[in-house]
Amino acid sequence: MLCVAFDLDDTLYLERSYVLSGFRAAGVWAETELGIPDLTERALHEFESGGRGKVFNRVLAGYGFFDRHVLGRLVQVYRSHTPSIALLPDATQCLRALRPHACLALITDGPAAAQREKVRALGLHHGMDLVVLTGAWGQEFSKPNPRAFAYVQQRFAVPPECCVYIGDNPAKDFITPRRLGWRTVRVRREGGLHCRRKPKTGYEAERECGDLTPVPALLINAENFRDAKLYVPLDPFR
Repeated sequence: MLCVAFDLDDTLYLERSYVLSGFRAAGVWAETELGIPDLTERALHEFESGGRGKVFNRVLAGYGFFDRHVLGRLVQVYRSHTPSIALLPDATQCLRALRPHACLALITDGPAAAQREKVRALGLHHGMDLVVLTGAWGQEFSKPNPRAFAYVQQRFAVPPECCVYIGDNPAKDFITPRRLGWRTVRVRREGGLHCRRKPKTGYEAERECGDLTPVPALLINAENFRDAKLYVPLDPFR
């Protein structure tokens, strides 16, 4: 039996859509509770120009004040909101095509409550045989910690050569499954937060693709995996 485990963010949907959804939720709270009408726009600008770290800190500083209680509420609203997100069409097609041939799992990092809401919004609590939220165990069990991969392999009782991990972030997604003997595929979506990230030696996936369209044919004919050619649309790294 083939076991295919997926990352979530920028693998099955575009994470930017979640970020925008969260900023909108935070913006509604800020306008209602603080009388601030443009927090969504400011947060999006900070995200696009300065990266995702400490966005709300920078936004509050831009308003000329910093309040830890307000910051905490903004983060809480962002992480607990019901996100307006959807599976990408190629992800939906890939999961449907693999369903008759493989056990399907999800391994995703991040705050468990936020990731759980994403899973529900995307319908993956029905679409996956197993969902692993590493945040429920503690941040120290985030990838590349091997616990989640070992847990999936144990639950499905399959050897490592029958396991595949599909993700997007070469900084953490592939090194551990490769060490465990799994096969690996990187999805380099245009617009993905890590699509231009160049992997360090040893952190690469075995195969790359621009979306999940070619994956079912590749994996269903698993004996051809190591020789298969996948289209890589985003070269060179920038």
